[in-house]
Amino acid sequence: ILNFTPVPRLGYRIGVPRSSLYREILNSDSQFYGGSNLGNGEGVATENTPWMGHPYSIVITVPPLAGIVLALAE
Repeated sequence: ILNFTPVPRLGYRIGVPRSSLYREILNSDSQFYGGSNLGNGEGVATENTPWMGHPYSIVITVPPLAGIVLALAE
């Protein structure tokens, strides 16, 4: 997920295909890269709310001027 604006997107919902925990595996706003470390911490759990044509969804934080990659935590 990419955010090309200087505004953080808090509570941003996206649809996902499987019910699981989704972990952040890359956050370009990480302190490791000199960023503010705004992100999704230990991960986000799915909700039974269909969204964007998918049966489940997650609510995430998207940092400003950054990109994040999420993956299933199996």
